[in-house]
Amino acid sequence: MATCDDASTCKRFATSKGYWTDLYAQYFVRQIGERKAPEINRGYYGRVRGMNLLIDAFLKKTQCYCQVVNLGAGLDTTFWRLKDENIMPKKFFEVDFPMIVARKIHHIKTKPPLSKPLIETHSTDSLLLDGHSLDSDRYCIIGADLRDLPALEEKLKKFQINPELPTLFLSECVLVYMTPEKSSKLLNWVADTFPTAMFINYEQVNMNDRFGQIMIENLQRRQCNLAGVDVCQSLDSQKERFLSAGWESVNALDMMTVYSMLPWEDVARIERLEFLDEKELLHQLLQHYCICWAVKDKLSLGEASI
Repeated sequence: MATCDDASTCKRFATSKGYWTDLYAQYFVRQIGERKAPEINRGYYGRVRGMNLLIDAFLKKTQCYCQVVNLGAGLDTTFWRLKDENIMPKKFFEVDFPMIVARKIHHIKTKPPLSKPLIETHSTDSLLLDGHSLDSDRYCIIGADLRDLPALEEKLKKFQINPELPTLFLSECVLVYMTPEKSSKLLNWVADTFPTAMFINYEQVNMNDRFGQIMIENLQRRQCNLAGVDVCQSLDSQKERFLSAGWESVNALDMMTVYSMLPWEDVARIERLEFLDEKELLHQLLQHYCICWAVKDKLSLGEASI
């Protein structure tokens, strides 16, 4: 719960400052909240931009004939962005703990700017809505624990996931809270079940140095235990977890590299938004997060070139 709220409030603050546009974050997090340090805002900017570039590349490669599964989605607003930009997949699934899902469903039910896009993309009469799940033609939220694979699989099947469709899996700082054994079972299951798939994982990396240790201690003080931190030792260990789980090819970049590859005009724009005193701290932060993306390509869509 704490990490879900953290990410949402940080994204809400950064969008209020103009780092990127998100018309929907305000409906999930009303208060802008206390000021966040400029390096945190730039870090979130890199995270959102990097993830979105890969998501959009997959949708383009499949011509939107695909489905997306956001694991540990929290209060994420990607579905609404894709709807506005007219690049929606056949169906967008979100999975998170039932308590978080119940909160999200409550926001959607009570706020027309969130519910209207769902209704607009729903053609049949029956919009399934209860406390812990919501299912429409193009969007579905499921309350489930990712560590309980049989229950997860059963719920995804119930809401018509199609293993034959190209499928994009997303996770942001989710696997690190699972033991390596549990997360590798999840990655194995995805690789075994979906012959044409891509998995994008945003997570900590280089965690065995002093800066990484301080990050771990700070999180532990807030009762956030990184059960899967052993896999976050290096880019190689991040890649290896996918290769050993049956994925065909995998790439990984630390966020310093991702940040340096983003369109320079936009980076110049956001760097003018706030003065950054400690450039070194930003560099250290970015070197301790990464984006890793793995591919299985039975349909030969050329996903490995993304």
